[in-house]
Amino acid sequence: MKTQRPTIIVHGGAGEWPPERQKPGITGVKKAAKSGFNILKHKGNALDAVETAVMSMEDDENFNAGIGSSLSLNKHVEMEASIMDGKTLSAGATGLINNIKHPIHLARIIMENTDHIFIVGQSAEKLAKTFNLERRNPNTKLREKQWHELKNKIDQDKLNYLPKLSKLLKSHPNLFHLDTVGAVAVDRDGNVAAATSTGGITLKIPGRIGDSPLIGCGNYADNEAGACSATGIGEIAIKLVLAKNTCDLIRTGKTPQKATENSIKEVNRRIQNTTNQMGLIAIDSKGRIGATHNSYHMCWAYMAPQMHDPKAFLKAKAMKKKL
Repeated sequence: MKTQRPTIIVHGGAGEWPPERQKPGITGVKKAAKSGFNILKHKGNALDAVETAVMSMEDDENFNAGIGSSLSLNKHVEMEASIMDGKTLSAGATGLINNIKHPIHLARIIMENTDHIFIVGQSAEKLAKTFNLERRNPNTKLREKQWHELKNKIDQDKLNYLPKLSKLLKSHPNLFHLDTVGAVAVDRDGNVAAATSTGGITLKIPGRIGDSPLIGCGNYADNEAGACSATGIGEIAIKLVLAKNTCDLIRTGKTPQKATENSIKEVNRRIQNTTNQMGLIAIDSKGRIGATHNSYHMCWAYMAPQMHDPKAFLKAKAMKKKL
């Protein structure tokens, strides 16, 4: 494939996208891809592009990030995000934050202004205050409704706490929203970057941290390999260090598409007889892209040179598990 730089690809999440959310989802990922590509086409860098794209989705309540974040078991929001620069391997991540308008921007502040990579909770909130980050209440009527629907389902079925969530997810997928948002991009100079943000799984135990802020699991970028952002059930991405392993496949010579396919095949092989919904987007320094999932839907979009508008989809290469 001919080099296509600059290029950006974004996802709005893998999982079940009910009919009423499909059009807003497609509109949202298109808007995010275009906002990121506008940075790139004006000779901006990949890091700025992925941050801008993710911030766009954090401002859209149709996605499980920022204003649309899911509610934990205690009915509070705990957001998390990470960003990584493939040129320098610099990274920043945050988690357990509840009212920062753009968690992805806080992750970048951590990357550029501290000696650390991952800062969570009260210390992250204090850092946000130091840098005068905007705040807002991320609770929405949509997420409140989803929380009550799921809680009532648990109560009616007299199920025991969270070990039964896997069974519920199979029976009532619309009640769970795993739609983490993410973006990967390559700029004119061949530098790649990745950014991922989420509100986590509905009814998660307070204090739970998923893959999105864990470098190598839900997010990774390296100019010598590529960039990848994961979406789905975070515990699976953590067990398989999914984003890093996908980039390593690109490093060995596979295209981003083949790399994402192989990674999802590995999910299906290693995580069997359980709910294992995952999706991946990836890019390399040539601007080649990849998108694969084993969930019913994955809302995603991309934009490359010579395109007037982004192309968006509810499905990519689907790699269903065989049980």
